[in-house]
Amino acid sequence: MLQQMLRRKASSSIPPSSPSPSTPTAAHSTNGSMAPLSPPPTLLETQRQHAYSPLAVSDGDGKAASRSPPAQRRTPQPPRWRTREFAVYAAVFAIALPVMVWIPVQLSSPSHPNYWRYQSRLSDGWIWGRKIDNSDHQYRSFRDNVPLLTLIAALHTLPSRLISRVRPALRRPYTLFWCIAFLLGLHGAAAIFPLALLAANYTLARTLGGTRAAVPAIWAWNVLTLFANDWLDGYRFAAVGLGKLDNHRGIMRWNVFFNITMLRLVSFSIDYHWAVQASRKSSEPPVSSSASPTDSPPNHRERVATPHAPEDYSLANFIIHALYPPLYIAGPIMTFNDYLSQLKRPQSSSPKNVALYALRFAACLLAMELILHFMHVVAIKDASAWQGDTPAQLSMIGFWNLIVVWLKLLLPWRFFRLWALADGVEPPENMIRCVANNYSILGFWRAWHRSYNLWVVRYIYVPLGGTKNAIWSTALVFTFVALWHDLTLRLLTWGWLISVFVLPEMAASRVLPASKYSSRPWYRHVCALGGVLNVLAMMAANLVGFVLGTDGTRYLVHELAGTWQGARFMLVAAACLFVGVQVMFEYREEELRRGIWRRC
Repeated sequence: MLQQMLRRKASSSIPPSSPSPSTPTAAHSTNGSMAPLSPPPTLLETQRQHAYSPLAVSDGDGKAASRSPPAQRRTPQPPRWRTREFAVYAAVFAIALPVMVWIPVQLSSPSHPNYWRYQSRLSDGWIWGRKIDNSDHQYRSFRDNVPLLTLIAALHTLPSRLISRVRPALRRPYTLFWCIAFLLGLHGAAAIFPLALLAANYTLARTLGGTRAAVPAIWAWNVLTLFANDWLDGYRFAAVGLGKLDNHRGIMRWNVFFNITMLRLVSFSIDYHWAVQASRKSSEPPVSSSASPTDSPPNHRERVATPHAPEDYSLANFIIHALYPPLYIAGPIMTFNDYLSQLKRPQSSSPKNVALYALRFAACLLAMELILHFMHVVAIKDASAWQGDTPAQLSMIGFWNLIVVWLKLLLPWRFFRLWALADGVEPPENMIRCVANNYSILGFWRAWHRSYNLWVVRYIYVPLGGTKNAIWSTALVFTFVALWHDLTLRLLTWGWLISVFVLPEMAASRVLPASKYSSRPWYRHVCALGGVLNVLAMMAANLVGFVLGTDGTRYLVHELAGTWQGARFMLVAAACLFVGVQVMFEYREEELRRGIWRRC
């Protein structure tokens, strides 16, 4: 009865897929990625629900639901693939896509006049004697260490799987050992700093859990640690007279990875707080700390929303969740409730599914290698080697840099998720759509850093009021997202730009609601025009935040919009984007015909 009352209360003020800010048993949102939002459906989202693109319901493990919820069930529209309209779109694709590939390849030719400006940033490659653009430091640190990471993953996973089969009771001690060993191997003597912060956070959570002061204190402490870690550069032993230990700080700086660790600390603390509150309110006995093998395995939503018994929030489980080796470096992010549920009962991913996922990772890695060998856009961008380039060439430098950003994040996330899957843990999938297959700003962020979006919806957006304070909550959320990534003005500008760009999409849903206009023949085309504006806005915001910065983006916009040649190109580009958005609509409609629902 209590759970039914809580569900009714939550559904009256927040999205059906989002958790209640005060009740951990409420259903949890499983939307998307970096976008930490679940505001009211926008124009582009509501039109997805009715005629052109489905409102998705998918679990956090990346498996799309095979059937739509009763309230959203509808008959898909007849296919448009063989219509004259889409024959024209196919012709546009046949011309535009080769040109989009040829332009950056031509810019990367040794015969290009600007080649000498960035040549020193290139390295020897392995494909047909081509140089490789391995100049991105973030991706290079992953690419160069893939063999070592693969060896470490095998050394961890093979014994872990054997222990799970032969002596399941030893799985937690084994994982705890690996957590400490992995931390010491990465950070050396400096591992004492994250361990000290973990101990302080655990003490704070256990002391205040269930009280009104718990959530404010937890947030204040963790935000303070983020700022302190950055300002003091990971702290120094010399400050306490142990300067020699600063020469033994391991192979990676611990404070670089602590931002992700901080998300797990907040998850543990608030999940424990909600579990204590739930145990006080409920007359039922606490959730058992063991799972019967005959019980049906819970899905992702149930794993996230169901609190464990308070005694399960122990120091050992806290450390294992915070430092779990496959997910420690880059994620994906798992809530404590979800991870502990899977620790009790490892997921039964078949060897075939794991092998297929490994092949997908290998295919993405090969695609990245081809791009870095034939398109030196990162080096061109870093060297500002675009003197004399046309608006089309400048735009392709920006576009393919965004593709590289997408792949350089996708590959580590896929690798570490593959490692976890092989170990019997199924984290949420990040990046469930290609970066070029998005036309809604909200949908884009749901599909990008998806596990982060799930985390932010659960612990920030809904407690701030959710849809009741959508604009205010959106601005605060993206400010946190920007500062969490890096304490720089560039990313803060990115966060505010995203908040501003979301507003027109939200306003359009009120002016042209799909419930009223979706049957009109012009509605799909108006939505496509809105999608074009959204795509341009998303590209501009991400160029500012992750590629060119404010100065480089300002130069690009001036060249594209400040000259007649640029204006002509933008008209052609907008027409091509209009075609692309129409195809995206139909692609999502095809997913609906096949019973696939995604909310992005």
